[in-house]
Amino acid sequence: MSKSFCAVMLSLAGVFACGAAFAANKPAIGVAEFKNESAAGWWRGGVGWELSGMLSNELSSTGDFRMVERSKLEKVLEEQNLAASGRVRSGTGAKMGQVTGADYLVFGTVTAYEENTASTGGGISFKGISLGGKKSEAYIRIDVRVVNATTGEVDFSRAIEGRSSGGGVSVGVFRGGFGGDLAHESNTPAGKAIGAALVEISDYLDCVMVKRGSCESEFDAKEQKRRDSNRKSLKLD
Repeated sequence: MSKSFCAVMLSLAGVFACGAAFAANKPAIGVAEFKNESAAGWWRGGVGWELSGMLSNELSSTGDFRMVERSKLEKVLEEQNLAASGRVRSGTGAKMGQVTGADYLVFGTVTAYEENTASTGGGISFKGISLGGKKSEAYIRIDVRVVNATTGEVDFSRAIEGRSSGGGVSVGVFRGGFGGDLAHESNTPAGKAIGAALVEISDYLDCVMVKRGSCESEFDAKEQKRRDSNRKSLKLD
């Protein structure tokens, strides 16, 4: 075996070793079933796990996380009643992390949903195809908590908002990344607001857990703007 061949093989081994080390340093995240505390009419059946899967896909697409499969999470979450409480019981966090392989668990709760449709006039409808005539807007708020699977502490939390508006041409359903009970919402204002919120959650977690730096101030500014807006909407005597 030539020295040059050995050198090449050693170089490749180094590349693979570095790649493995890089992957091991990525946070391992499991996304729990979403919960609903709003009056959203589209919430039904398995929507909670569908939103979990959609957020998992968003986080995976960043390339900065290792995602834990739902099958590894579900049983452990049920045993600890985490699906309902969003908390890790004292003394069980390390065991849960070992069983699932997760460093962190992400919990999302839909705490507000609003939708408004207003007529703009001049619309027509023929055989299920709508052309103009209305404008629809949707707003969703999802409260996100990131629980450290070892300590059981909430390391990160944020209220994330998603908004959408639409009108004009509607020619059936674009399914995109939606499926199951949410399939028929993919091209609606509700679906667009949901999608916007999930992307924002993914960006937020990527920022505070991996990238850090200047992006954190941007999310802090968004949070302050949300709080200021809520204060202005309060009617005080």
